[in-house]
Amino acid sequence: MKGKADTSKKGDGRLKAGGGAGKRKKAAASGKPKRPPSAFFVFMSEFRQEYQAQHPDNKSVAAVSKAAGEKWRAMSEEEKQPYVDQAGQKKQDYEKNKANFDKKESTSSKKAKTQDDEGSDKSKSEVDDEDGGSDEENEEDE
Repeated sequence: MKGKADTSKKGDGRLKAGGGAGKRKKAAASGKPKRPPSAFFVFMSEFRQEYQAQHPDNKSVAAVSKAAGEKWRAMSEEEKQPYVDQAGQKKQDYEKNKANFDKKESTSSKKAKTQDDEGSDKSKSEVDDEDGGSDEENEEDE
């Protein structure tokens, strides 16, 4: 039997409100390429348009998703192949964009690093002296 210690940590693992959404916005704003969709999501984008054309008064996302999932499971491998091919092409494009993005990030981070290093003429020991020196010197003053 587990005691009260387990119940006291009940909310510790939860995310704060808006925590996940902010991270995604920062990544998108920085120019980082978005991950490519899977074959099912390529299919979903096409299926969603067809479904809305056939059912214009149905606004339920759950109904569209359920119908798409049922149709996807009923499709043969040959029927799924065009979507798999499109997803593969999008993945290749993503890999190229990601490689270009990583190159730009690495060169910009090197530039920022060299600018930080050039920003101060003081050596590390001079900075430590200004902060009050080592712990041994502080103990002698007391």
